[in-house]
Amino acid sequence: MGRPEYDLLIIGGGPAGLTAGMYATRGGLRTVLIEKLAPGGQAASTFMIENYPGFPEGIPGPELSQAMENQAKRFGLEIINGEIEQLISQGHLWEVIQEGNKFIGKAVIVATGVNPVKLGIPGEEELTGRGVSYCATCDGPFFRGQEIGVVGGGDSAVDEALYLTRFANQVYLIHRRNALRAEKIIQERAFRNEKIKILWDTVVTKVLGETGVEGIELRNVKTREMRTLKVSGVFFYVGLKPNAEFLRGIVKMDEQGYVITDDHMATSVPGIFAAGDVRQKLLRQVTTAVGDGATAAFAAERYIESLSSCQKGGH
Repeated sequence: MGRPEYDLLIIGGGPAGLTAGMYATRGGLRTVLIEKLAPGGQAASTFMIENYPGFPEGIPGPELSQAMENQAKRFGLEIINGEIEQLISQGHLWEVIQEGNKFIGKAVIVATGVNPVKLGIPGEEELTGRGVSYCATCDGPFFRGQEIGVVGGGDSAVDEALYLTRFANQVYLIHRRNALRAEKIIQERAFRNEKIKILWDTVVTKVLGETGVEGIELRNVKTREMRTLKVSGVFFYVGLKPNAEFLRGIVKMDEQGYVITDDHMATSVPGIFAAGDVRQKLLRQVTTAVGDGATAAFAAERYIESLSSCQKGGH
């Protein structure tokens, strides 16, 4: 296998990674971006993004993601598909191993984003892809005219419940508390939508069905009353976990596994930067991911320049 050397290695192709790639290649850095799925990250599976500046009517997530990818490629960004297995320090360089291939660079930007948290209840794993889903945009059209459940109370859960009313006859929004956490404007839409019924103070304890989802077992957290709800699909939005396991023991992380950075997106280890949802931050949105990506690329460029200065100075 060849060992191509780059200035910058970017791991993850969501809005943060693509923006970093665009800034880096435009700034003259030899850059490769490695993404395990299709570029765009969570944004690519979001039906409509309403709060990205410059699009008064909103823009479909896949469309925005494609535009970002095209723009980055126009400046010469190389994008490779595959999953990262390891990140190894090689003195002042970093080596990324991806499915047997090795890439060596002077700096790394980790923009691997987050994954949906799984409840781990009976039936969830067994029926994933057969009625259990974590992506309304991907799977919503399969539930035309049916009754489905959406679990969660944050922005994603309520947003996706609203989207699913395009297909389903009835959407049950199941939330363990007695108030939603979603933005007020999204909550109001859900309250006004006749197809959405909210089940307060309720948790799902089991997904029922053999070859496909036939129902869910529910428990009221206050009364402890159990009941079965007949649905043909259930969408889970109960939280996110960072895709950063390969960094464990290399850089500092918080208790949830998010990468800790400073304002320049630098981690605890020189040469490794983090951008977007994978890092510890207050707000996880496309707008903040884009800002992180731009900052990380600029900081990485400065870091690479400092390496060159040291080498020229004989250090």
